[in-house]
Amino acid sequence: MIRSTVYSLLCFLWIGTIEAQTSFKGRVLSATDSLPLAGVEVYDFKSEQLSLSDSAGYFQLSITTRSELKLGFFLLGFESSEMIWNPKEDVLAVVYLEEQQQLLEAVTVSARAKSYERRSLNAVEGAEIYASKKTEVLRLAALNLDLGANKPRQIYAQISGLNIYEGSDGGLQLNVGGRGLDPNRSSNFNVRQNGYDISADVLGYPESYYTPPPEAIAEIQVVKGAASLQYGTQFGGLLQFKLAEAPEDTALAIQLRQSYGSFGRLSSFIKVGGTKGRWSYLSYFNYKQGAGWRANSDYQANNFFANISYKISPSQSLNAELSLFNSLAQQAGGLSDSQFDLNPQQSSRSRNWFKVNWQLYALKHSWKWSAKDELFSQVFALSAKRQALGFRGLPQNFNQNPILSIDEQDADGNFLYPRDLMRGVFSNWGMETKWLRKYRKGDDARVFLLGLKYYHAQNQSRQGAGSRASDPDFSFYNERHQDYPSQSEFVFPNRNWALFSEHIWFLGDKWSITPGLRAEYISTASAGSYLDMRFDNAGNLIFSDTLRDDRKLERAFVIAGLGVSYRPSEEIEGFFNISQNYRSVTFSDIRTVNPTFVIDPEISDEKGFSSDLGLRGSKGVFQFDLSVFSMLYANRIGIILNDRAQRVRKNMGTAFIYGLELFAKASLPMQAKTRKYNASIFVNLALTDSRYLQSEESNVIGNRLEFIPRLNFKSGLDISRKAWHANFQFSALSEQFTDVENSSRPEEGDLREGLIGPIPAYAIWDFSLSYRKPKYELGLSLNNLANRIYFTRRATGYPGPGIIPSDPRNWSFFAVLNL
Repeated sequence: MIRSTVYSLLCFLWIGTIEAQTSFKGRVLSATDSLPLAGVEVYDFKSEQLSLSDSAGYFQLSITTRSELKLGFFLLGFESSEMIWNPKEDVLAVVYLEEQQQLLEAVTVSARAKSYERRSLNAVEGAEIYASKKTEVLRLAALNLDLGANKPRQIYAQISGLNIYEGSDGGLQLNVGGRGLDPNRSSNFNVRQNGYDISADVLGYPESYYTPPPEAIAEIQVVKGAASLQYGTQFGGLLQFKLAEAPEDTALAIQLRQSYGSFGRLSSFIKVGGTKGRWSYLSYFNYKQGAGWRANSDYQANNFFANISYKISPSQSLNAELSLFNSLAQQAGGLSDSQFDLNPQQSSRSRNWFKVNWQLYALKHSWKWSAKDELFSQVFALSAKRQALGFRGLPQNFNQNPILSIDEQDADGNFLYPRDLMRGVFSNWGMETKWLRKYRKGDDARVFLLGLKYYHAQNQSRQGAGSRASDPDFSFYNERHQDYPSQSEFVFPNRNWALFSEHIWFLGDKWSITPGLRAEYISTASAGSYLDMRFDNAGNLIFSDTLRDDRKLERAFVIAGLGVSYRPSEEIEGFFNISQNYRSVTFSDIRTVNPTFVIDPEISDEKGFSSDLGLRGSKGVFQFDLSVFSMLYANRIGIILNDRAQRVRKNMGTAFIYGLELFAKASLPMQAKTRKYNASIFVNLALTDSRYLQSEESNVIGNRLEFIPRLNFKSGLDISRKAWHANFQFSALSEQFTDVENSSRPEEGDLREGLIGPIPAYAIWDFSLSYRKPKYELGLSLNNLANRIYFTRRATGYPGPGIIPSDPRNWSFFAVLNL
C-alpha cells in the first residue's frame, strides 16, 4: 500500500514536471553576413542551463516558466550579447552577434585579404597560435609566374630578408636562409608540409632534399625566430608548404599544366581532386627534366602526392597523405674565381651524381569537440635515401685545391681514381598532438595551446670508395680500394620529446600578451667506425687505423618566449616578440670526411635568442609590414684557417645580428585613354648588419657574419587588363662574405681560390606575361633579362666545391587547362 502510494506520487510529480516544461528554440546568426553560427554558448541565467547552437545556428532550451528569460550568448571571435525574451511570443528567437575586433577567425581575415598575394597569419588558425609573431604568407595562385619553371628568386620575392642559393637543377633543391643563416638546403628552418616535418632528420641532419612542386602549393608560410616555441628550437623559424585542398563543389576536377623552357627544361603536372559526400581526395603527379646551362648538368625528377579525407562529423575529420619523390641529377662541380671569369659555363667534373628517394606518410585527426576545445593529432613517417657520388679531389691532398684537382685518365680513357660515395638512409617517425582551448575571463578572450611531440630517428650514414666509372653507379667498392681514406659507417639513433604551451591573454579590445614555454629532451648518439689515415705533405701514407666512435649526448632544457600585440584598429597591428633558440650539433656532420675542411672535435651546440618589433596592416589599397629584428647567436659555427693551414669547422663565438625589414604594396586602378587597367607595385627591403662580439680567434672579433648582404632589395610591378597580366620584377643584393674572416678574393692559384671570398653584388630583372581565363591560362616568362653573369654560392661540398654559377638569360612558356 505504501509502495503504491509513493509510486503514484512520484508519477504525479514527474508527469506534472513534464507538463510544466516547455522547449524554447532560437537561432544565432552573424551580423556581418547573416550566416549561421555554430558552437555558440547560450546561457539561461535563471536556470543556469547551457546549450550550444548546431551547425545551422539553432539552439534549444528546456524551460519551466513562461516568464521572461534572460539569456547570454558567447562565441570566441564575436561580441558577447545578452537579451530579454518573452517565451509567450510564438515566434522563433533570432539573435545576431557582432564580430569581435580583438580576435577574428582565420577565414574572416583571409577573405578580407584575398586580393593580396601576401598576408600575415592570424592570431589563431586551426590549432595553431601565431599571435605577436613575425609571419608572412604567400598565395601562389595569385602570383603571375610560370610556377613550373620553379624560380625561387621570383616565387619568394615578397618574403622579407631571404637569401637564396640559385643553381641549374630546376629548383629541385630549395636553398633559402634569412637573417644571417646559411641557406644550404634550408637547414636552419623547420621545414614542414601540411603540418608535419619533411627534412631528413630534424635533430641529426635537418637538410631538406624534398620540396613539393610550386604548382601544388596553395600557401607558403614563414614564421621567423619566435616559431621556436611551437615548431622546434632552431633559429630560422618555420617554413611550411600548405598544399592545395580538394575542391568541395565537384566530385572530379582536373588540372593540367605544361611548361617548357631554355636548356631543355620540361615540367608536366596533372592534378585531380573532388568531394563526394563525406569523402574528399586530391592527387597530383609532376615530372621534371632538364639539361642545365652548364655541361654535365642533366636532371630528372618524379613527384607524386595523394590525400584522402573523411569527415566523420561536422566537427571531426580524418586525413591520410602520401608523398613520393625521386630525382637523379648530374652535378657539374664548382669553379675557382679564375675559371668563373674565363668561362662560367665550363665544367671539369663529368662523373658527379646526386640521387634522392623520398617517401613521406602522414595520418592526421582533427576534432572540435566543443565550442571551446579543438584537438589536432598526427602521426608521420619518413623513409628516404640520399646518395652523393663524385670526384672532389684526393682526400689525402689537403695542400691542394680540390676545385683544381684533375680527374686524371689513362691512355685508354679510364679514370684513375675512385669516386667518393656518401649514402644517408633516413628512417624516422614522429607524433604530435595539440590541444587548443578558447575561453573567457570576464569580458576578455583567452586562447590556450598545449602540445606534445615525440620524434624517433634511426638513421645510417656510410662513406667510402665508389666506382672509377662515370655512370650513376651508387655501389661501394671499398674492397677494391682498401687504401681509400674517406671510409666510415655509422648509425645515428636520435630521440626527442617536446612539451610546449602558449597562452594568449586579450586585455580589452586592443592589447594581447602571449607567453610561451617549450621543454625539450634531446638524445643524439652515434655508433660506428671510421678509417683514420694520415699523410705527410707529399701525400704519402704515414698512419692507418680503423677507430670506433660511439657517443651519446643527452640534453634537457626549457626555452621561453613572450609576445605583445596592440591593435589600434581592425586593420593595423603593432607587435613585439622575443624567444630563445637552440640548435644541436649533428653527429652526421662531424663524421663526414670533406676535402675542403676538417672538424674540431670539441664542436658544441649553438644557443641564443631572437626578437621582433613591428607594425603591419592594410588600409584601403595599401598593405605594409615594417619591423626591426635582432638575434644574439652564441657558439655560432663557422670555418676558419688554423696554424696548420687547414680550414677548420668549429664554434666561432658570440655574434649579434640586427636589421630592418619593410614590405609595402599598393594596388591602384589606372586609366589610359578609354582603357582601364589594374596595377600594383610592391617593395621588399631588408637592411641587415652583424658583428662577432666574442671569439677565441682574434681575427674574428668585429667581423661581419657570413651569408648576410647588407642590402636585400626586391620590387615588382603588376599590370593587368581583363585577362592579360604582366609582371616586372627586380632583385638586388649587395656583397656578402662567405667566411668568418671576411676574406677578400684569393689570388689565382691560391689553395683557397673559389672556396672563400665574397659573393659580389648583383641585380636581376625578370618579366612574365600571361593570358588567364577560368578554364585555361597561357604564359611566357623571361628571366635575367640583362643576361647578368653572377653567382650566389661558394659551396664547400656538393654540388661543388667552389663557385656555382647562376643561369644567364632564359625563357619559359607554360599552359594551364582546368577541366
